[in-house]
Parts: sequence; structure tokens; C-alpha cells
Amino acid sequence: MEDITLNEVLEAVKGQLINEGILNKFNVISTDTRKIEEGSIFIALKGENFNGNEFILEAIKKGAALCIIDELKFPKESLDINASIIKVENTKTALLMLAEYYRSTLPIKIIGLTGSTGKTTTKDITSALLMGKYKVFKTQGNFNNEIGLPLMIFNLDKSYEVAVLEMGMSNLNEIHNMSKAAKPDIALITNIGVSHLENLKTRQNILKAKMEITHFFQVENTLILNVDNDLLSEASNEERNYNLIKTGTTLAADYVAKNIILTENSVTFDVYYKEKLEYSGFKLNIPGKHNVLNAILAIAAAKLLGVTYEQMQEGLKTLTMTSMRLDIIKGRRFTLIDDCYNASPDSMKAAIDVLNDVKGKRKLAIVGTMRELGDNAYELHKEIGEYLKNKRIDCLITTGEFENAYKDGYDKSECFYCFESIDKINEFLKGFLMEEDVVMVKASRSMKFEKIVNEIKTLNF
Repeated sequence: MEDITLNEVLEAVKGQLINEGILNKFNVISTDTRKIEEGSIFIALKGENFNGNEFILEAIKKGAALCIIDELKFPKESLDINASIIKVENTKTALLMLAEYYRSTLPIKIIGLTGSTGKTTTKDITSALLMGKYKVFKTQGNFNNEIGLPLMIFNLDKSYEVAVLEMGMSNLNEIHNMSKAAKPDIALITNIGVSHLENLKTRQNILKAKMEITHFFQVENTLILNVDNDLLSEASNEERNYNLIKTGTTLAADYVAKNIILTENSVTFDVYYKEKLEYSGFKLNIPGKHNVLNAILAIAAAKLLGVTYEQMQEGLKTLTMTSMRLDIIKGRRFTLIDDCYNASPDSMKAAIDVLNDVKGKRKLAIVGTMRELGDNAYELHKEIGEYLKNKRIDCLITTGEFENAYKDGYDKSECFYCFESIDKINEFLKGFLMEEDVVMVKASRSMKFEKIVNEIKTLNF
């Protein structure tokens, strides 16, 4: 983070200075008293089970030189004279406001990225392609919400030329707030699925929430869409006069991936722009047809920023994928597909397709609950069971509240196993797994299926 002054902070967050300390410049921001650095800014956030305003004295004792609060939870006379205190109406809003100001000081191109599935993988691919020409920052881990995104912005400095920032959401207005802070020059939307139906009720509302990424677009901004997705194929730029680029595998797109070759470790395809061949044999060393769609989005963004295909291929040498997302691990005895970071119907089908393509004697799917699907949850879980039945999958293993939905869809009782807990699954696997099995593990993050992954690794190596 570049230096920011006390007066700049005051102006950015529209706060009231209730105590002035010694330091006037800051270049570190924290929202966690356990990670405070000497001379940093501490922003006191509130959650369901904590209130950062109660830890101001602790933050100052650990080295915070400026604290931003929205409640006075300590006697003013107890303040360390070296620390400044700014009181605001809402610290979460102040965090976004400060990030918005700080972003405005940086001469950097920002790519904002959202979608129901594939955000993190597309972020990883886009960043790698750009690294063939630029110094690139990308969102770390899952810092993609109204708290995580501004913290990512504060990690930027003037040495970076491009930042790829992921934006997730669970309701309306969240991406609007993040876009106001980040002011992306380019936005990518991977797809509109059924994640978050519990809150948003319809896919049309999910589309509306994702399109908030364009709320601060002007004529020089560009939105890049995967128009293989039904709802995105209908999206337009009529409300705001920005540029629109369409990608996909159909002629309706500007950038089209054709002649796709899928292997268990890679995807290869030709890139066409405006129906003219631009590059033959573009290769990505990660599996899955869905990653063709992720890659063509990334290619369109890279081309927009002047990256050649040769530079993209060079950049791909730096590609590192975020963990627990379709991570294929070849073991001594069998192959593990670790995709247990999150799950939705679209990402579940994509993982099943990869399981279907990986070579092995038996194909085993270990699946759990997909969260936030609302009233459609049972039918959507049943649909995944049906999808598994129609693939070359030898066994379905599950636990969780929708095991009966999976069973109804899969309709193969002789190779369907359900258990009351993860521990029971792990016990079963010890005697069930065989040489050259291919095992896919996938569920929503709250299911903690990484415990199954860890158990399989102990049996595998």
C-alpha cells in the first residue's frame, strides 16, 4: 500500500476526528487485532458474534496508530496519546469508501470478475495470461466480498499495472458497492446459474445482481460476457453506453473457441475473432470443457489490454490454481479430484464431466449438499443424481440433508451409498477403495469435505 495521510483518510470516510495521534502517514490497514502491524490503520468492523469497537485499546497497544470506529466503547481519557481516532457512521461503509479513494490514486487497470461459478478459476487464468506482459495482482483466496475486496485494493501499489479482482455476492447491491470501490475498467461475467436462489428467488434477479458490476461504467469501459449462458446471451448495454464483447463457442460471440480437444489434463482449442481464425491450438493445462469458456473470457480481456497470443502462452507458464478447485492429484494407488471448496449445480456438472474423462478403472463420486438453492434445492440435487446416472460413474457416495434427492435421481440402488456423517464415509472408504479408482469429492464449503480428501490422501500415498 502507498502512503495515505490522516487528512486523506478523514476526507475519504467523511469522519470526525476525536483524537489526534503523532503519525500522519499510514501504509498498512487491518481489520483483525491479531494481525496488526506497528503504525497501521485499524478499522473496527462488527459481525454477528464480534464488535471490533470493543478492541480499540488492544489494537492501539499492539501498534495501531489510527483507529476508525462507529461506536465509542472505551473512556476517552484512556486513549494512548500516540493514536488517532476517527468516528464514522458505519465502519464497513468506511472501509469501502477508503478503498474507493485509494483506488483513485493508483494508475492501474482493474478487471472486475463475477459470475455464479468459475470466478476463481477465470481469475487465475486471466492473471496468468496478463503476466506475459504486465505485473499483475489478483484476489487472494476468497477475499471477494464487501470486506475482502477493499482489503485486496489496499494490497495494491504503483508497481502493479493490472489487478484482477473477484467479486462474489449473496444478495442485491453487494456488487454495486464493490464496483463503486474498485471502479473496474473491464468486467467479466462467467455465467448466471442458480446459486443464491435462496436469497434472490429467480435467476433474473441473480443476473440483475451480477450486472451491478457495470453500474459505474462509462463509454471507455468494457463488459465481457460468456454468451453460451442463456441469460447472458440476452444481456445488453442499452442502459449505459459501454463496450460489450461476447465470448463462447457459438457464432453469436465475438471471440469463439472452436475445434475443442479435451483430455484428462488439458483443453486445446482454436480462437476465432469475428469469424476469422486468430490463433490455432491454444492449450490450457487444466481439464474440463467449462474451462474453455473460462479461458475464452480471459483471452478477450488480455487482447483488450494488448497482450499477444505468444505473450499469453508465456504467461500461462506462471498459472497457479487456487486450491480445492478441481485439483487432480495422481496418487500411487488411485486418482483424487479435489473440488470441495464450493458447489452449485453448474460446478457440480463440470466436475462430473472431468471425472468422466479421467482414466481409471472405477469412477466414484462423493457428493454433499449444495447450499443456497432455496425452494428448488430438492429438485436440483435430484437433477445432479440424474446427471451422474447418465455418465460413466460406477458409484455415488453421499451424506447430508439431500441424500434422498440424490438417490431418487441416481436410481441405481446397488451402487448408491449414503452415510450419516463424514467420519462414516471415511471408515467406509478404507475398505472400499481399489487400485486405479478415480474419486471426485465435491460439496458446499460448509460441509467440510476436505476431511474426506485428507483421509483419501492418507490411503493414497
